[in-house]
Amino acid sequence: MNYTPLNYDKINLAAGRFSPSSVKVRNNLSFWFWARSLFQRAASVIEWQLPDNWEGKRKDFFVYCLFKYGYLAIFYDDKFGLSFQPCTLSGYDFYYQPTNAIVANPKLQKTFTISEDCELIKLTPDYYGCFDIIEYYAAKLSMLDCSIDSSIVNSKFSYILGAKSKGAAQALKKLLDLINKGEPAVIYDSRIFDDPASKDTPFQTWMRENMKNNYITPDLLQDFQTILNNFDREIGIPTIPYNKKERMVTSEAESTEIDAKARSIVWLETIQSSIEEVKKLYPDIELSAKLRYGTENEEKGVQDNE
Repeated sequence: MNYTPLNYDKINLAAGRFSPSSVKVRNNLSFWFWARSLFQRAASVIEWQLPDNWEGKRKDFFVYCLFKYGYLAIFYDDKFGLSFQPCTLSGYDFYYQPTNAIVANPKLQKTFTISEDCELIKLTPDYYGCFDIIEYYAAKLSMLDCSIDSSIVNSKFSYILGAKSKGAAQALKKLLDLINKGEPAVIYDSRIFDDPASKDTPFQTWMRENMKNNYITPDLLQDFQTILNNFDREIGIPTIPYNKKERMVTSEAESTEIDAKARSIVWLETIQSSIEEVKKLYPDIELSAKLRYGTENEEKGVQDNE
């Protein structure tokens, strides 16, 4: 594969589309790692029952398209039978709802009329998927990843030693080797601590002070978990704030659970409403959905956050 260095115009075009131009949180492996991870967490919220011939790899495609694009076309075709495909919407009716679904599959290119020869399964009322949520939190986790890595590297303790002669430098290296090997005692020739010319110590040291005050990795890890918990609550995975030290009363626990279910309930109601429309057109289809995470976290009385 040939590689041509980018010229000024191309570099300026690539950098100028971001503000600030020096921060590009989306064009890196860390961002796509978290986007993939968060997508799988989001997909776990809904539990599906699909027709038998939609299971396996076809179910994976079904879930991906629904969460990615926000809607799917369900239709019957003489060659493929009862099928689903991502599609493009066009037209609108009296209530500004789309009237046509355009399927542009290499094996099937056809325009369907919604509610006549096809129907839509929607994830959200506004025909959007959930990748805006995923990318929002993936960008934050990606940036925090870099900070955590830098903090771990900077927390490594090393001695900075200076030697006035090559012999003194070699002696220091040998001493440190023995210490790092775990020797219980290290014996050295005391004469190396006397410079024969200046009668002064041949060593100089620079020590890092207050290292514990500069160790921010626990705070970064706590912020990391907070962002992940916020994402879970956003998509409908119940969480309990682990950093809340005191005991959590029932009303606080219920409030947290309601917060976690708000968006997933909208998703479920939209999906179920779509399924009802599909069953009007195809009554025999085995299609249903429910929330995977119920109210198992509800308890009477006081909950201990420990």
